[in-house]
Amino acid sequence: MDLDTLQRIKRWHVAHSGDHPVEYHTWDVMLTLWLVGWVGWLPAFTFDALWAAPLLVLAMSAPTLYVSLRAKAHRARRLRCDWIGVR
Repeated sequence: MDLDTLQRIKRWHVAHSGDHPVEYHTWDVMLTLWLVGWVGWLPAFTFDALWAAPLLVLAMSAPTLYVSLRAKAHRARRLRCDWIGVR
């Protein structure tokens, strides 16, 4: 997922935070995990904590996984996701 897509989804959540507060905070958690995943590589290598590498990769892909799961649930009509088609 590129930065433009992350930004578009974030803008939608900010604009609709009053209507969808849980979804807004969930997206903030996904972005926080993404940032931790990227920033965490330096301490992992510095302190020779390579055991953290799989966790960092998972954290880096958290927004993509979240969007994929939401899109799948939206297509299956289990939940409505208004920001899937945001451009």
